[in-house]
Amino acid sequence: MSRAFDGERFGVLSQELTLGRPLVATLATGSTNDDALAAARDGAPHGALFVTEEQSAGRGRRGSRWLAAPGEGLLFSLVLRPSLSVERAPSLALLTGLAVRNVVSALLVSAKSERRALVKWPNDVVIAGDELEKLAGILVESQVRGRTLAAAVVGVGLNVGRLELPDGLPTRPTSLARLGIHIEREALLAKILEELEARLRTLENHQIPPESLAVELSAVDALRGRKLRVENLCGWGAGIDEAGYLCIMDAARVTHRVASGHVELLRATEEPEANGGQNEGIRAVKGPLAIR
Repeated sequence: MSRAFDGERFGVLSQELTLGRPLVATLATGSTNDDALAAARDGAPHGALFVTEEQSAGRGRRGSRWLAAPGEGLLFSLVLRPSLSVERAPSLALLTGLAVRNVVSALLVSAKSERRALVKWPNDVVIAGDELEKLAGILVESQVRGRTLAAAVVGVGLNVGRLELPDGLPTRPTSLARLGIHIEREALLAKILEELEARLRTLENHQIPPESLAVELSAVDALRGRKLRVENLCGWGAGIDEAGYLCIMDAARVTHRVASGHVELLRATEEPEANGGQNEGIRAVKGPLAIR
């Protein structure tokens, strides 16, 4: 991509939105999530947005690094101060994934592509095919006071333009450009924030029952029916429940609810082994939202 993110153009495209103001756009930073977290501690308002062309210390879940060539991705973090309990905070990561997926899905339809965008638990948006190709990663970090969610920072890294493919990545990446989609980053960000703002409004107004979110996620669940391993648990993806936990059915047809962990997809020839434990056993204690 040939030019830097245009804050003024984004302002025009997003003028009807609450999210995205104030905007801090930089050519380079360590991490937009770190910038947003620091700003939140200093009182930054709901909707404050941090966008950069390049991150030197960008990260994903569990400390993994997010790699993006300068100017080729949409890298942003958003300060949110929603009226939510700490218990409902994990919904923010899932809502963001659905918002990004829905925007990408509409772009694929407009481009007359037959590819399908899906949500890969807990925080990725992927493109389905013989392999799952990673398009976007999401990291949500929160600031909690007692039992109150003081602020949450939603960080998104989305591959937009030219994409170099280094060796040794656990998941093959892709980009909008590789999918035949060409869109200005300002317009793309405005579309994502519009989708996210509408979803946040209904979540805060308790118009999204937890079970309806699970139904929507199940329809676009990249892991459903796939053989996989999470830590020492092997089985088949059996959906995402209303609490945001991944459900895995093992070879003994026992369903386990997984709160956190690294997902490894198994080849079709790899048979998951039976796992001991109780039906609906929770295998981890951390949820998909990192609370810090």
